[in-house]
Amino acid sequence: MGGMSSALAVLHKEVIHCTRCPRLVAYREQIGREKRRAYRDHEYWARPVPGFGDPNARVLVLGLAPGAHGSNRTGRPFTGDASGKFMYPILYKVGFANQPNADHRDDGLKLTDCYITAAVRCAPPDNKPLLTELANCSSYLDRELAILKDVKVVVALGKIGFDAYLAYLKRNEFVERTSAYKFAHAASYLMPNGVVLLASYHPSNQNTATGKLTAKMFEAVFREAKRLAAVES
Repeated sequence: MGGMSSALAVLHKEVIHCTRCPRLVAYREQIGREKRRAYRDHEYWARPVPGFGDPNARVLVLGLAPGAHGSNRTGRPFTGDASGKFMYPILYKVGFANQPNADHRDDGLKLTDCYITAAVRCAPPDNKPLLTELANCSSYLDRELAILKDVKVVVALGKIGFDAYLAYLKRNEFVERTSAYKFAHAASYLMPNGVVLLASYHPSNQNTATGKLTAKMFEAVFREAKRLAAVES
C-alpha cells in the first residue's frame, strides 16, 4: 500500500499544479477571488482538485468536475456543496465512508474500499468542460487508474463521467468502439478489462431537487457497486 499511496501523492501534487487549460485556470481563480457571499470569509482552494479515498479501493466513483463553490472552495471532491450533502450520507449508509458529512479537508472523513475522482479536475464555467479540456485531463485519469489496481467497479456519475471512462478504455485499447454502451441510470456493463461500469445520474442539485435522482435510487446504485465489487474480487 505504501508504494500505491506514494504514487498517488506524486500524481496529486502534479494535478494541483496543473495549468494546461487557460480557460479553466482563469475561471477557477476568478471564482476564488470573487467568492459567493455565504463563503466571503473562506479562503478558496481555487486550484485543480486531486482524487480522494482508499488506495486499495475496489469501487471508483468518477464524477464530472469540481463545483465552483464546492470542491473549488474546499479542495476535496464533492465537499462543501449540495452534491456532496446528497452523496456522502449514502456512502456512509452503505459502508464506504466513516461519517455522513463532508465539510472541509480536515473534517476527519475517510473512505474505505472507495476512491473518488473526476473527468476534469478544475471547475468549468456552467459545469461544462470543453472536449479539449477533457482531453488535457485524461492523462491524469489514465495514471490514476494504473495506480488503483484493485478497482473492480466504476460508478460513473452522469454522462460526462460515463463517457470519460469509455474514452479511457478506448485510449488504452480495451475497446475499439464505445457506441454499444449507452448511458442510463443504473445501467451496468462488464467491460473487456474485467471492470464493471455502473452508471448513475449525477447527484447535482438540478437532479436531486427535481426528484430525477432520489436518495433511494442513488443508494441502490452503491449497494449494487458494493455487491459487484465483492463478486468480482
